Amino acid sequence: MGDYRPRLRGQLKSAFMNLTKDETRTLVIGDLHEPFCLDGYLKFCKETYKKYNCNNVVFIGDVIDNHYSSYHETDADGMGGKYELDDAVKRLSKWYKAFPNAYVTLGNHDRIIVRKAQTSNIPSKWIKEFKEVLETPNWNFVTEVYFDGVRYVHGDKSGKPRMSAKRDMVSTVSGHFHTDMYCEWYFGKTRAIFALATGCGVDSKSYAMGYMQGGKKEAIGVGVVVSDHTAFNVKMEM
Repeated sequence: MGDYRPRLRGQLKSAFMNLTKDETRTLVIGDLHEPFCLDGYLKFCKETYKKYNCNNVVFIGDVIDNHYSSYHETDADGMGGKYELDDAVKRLSKWYKAFPNAYVTLGNHDRIIVRKAQTSNIPSKWIKEFKEVLETPNWNFVTEVYFDGVRYVHGDKSGKPRMSAKRDMVSTVSGHFHTDMYCEWYFGKTRAIFALATGCGVDSKSYAMGYMQGGKKEAIGVGVVVSDHTAFNVKMEM
């Protein structure tokens, strides 16, 4: 197959060079809350990864729901702990197959079991690592992670990205707030930063998302960040 690049001219050549140059191109996947993720969200994420030539993946947290062990009211007709976890691991295996090397910023739902262990005064040595429990050995579970000076964090502790970006003066990407999807830029004397809310992939009709029903519509989508200079949302067509 011949080299077609010399035939590109003008804007087409510029677009190709921008799409293929060596820089971090991150797909930011919103809250999954498995096993209560929306059907079709995985396919949408894979298509978006390919469309924008991404080479890095961050799951913005709450990859599992842990509804059965919530600090809030649980559904009496819902799955017990073993069955919900087994179902979540099974569904996460498809995400792991699609994105075997990824970062996961730990969300409040991911941490429920660890928090309850602390409440019960159980030493951390008794607790397995997330990657072992969820059978995702190559995923990196972190509180936050930086690429090209951009912070990726779940958002339950840091707050909404438009607030935390300006407060800490660092470009920030976060999730947690299921009805938020936006990208805003803030310009100072010497530099610009952005705040990106990813949206999510939850199925609001599932019993675990009962608290959302009748309220504001969830924002289904992802974020794409190129180095530290370009950031935007991609909405999933329903």
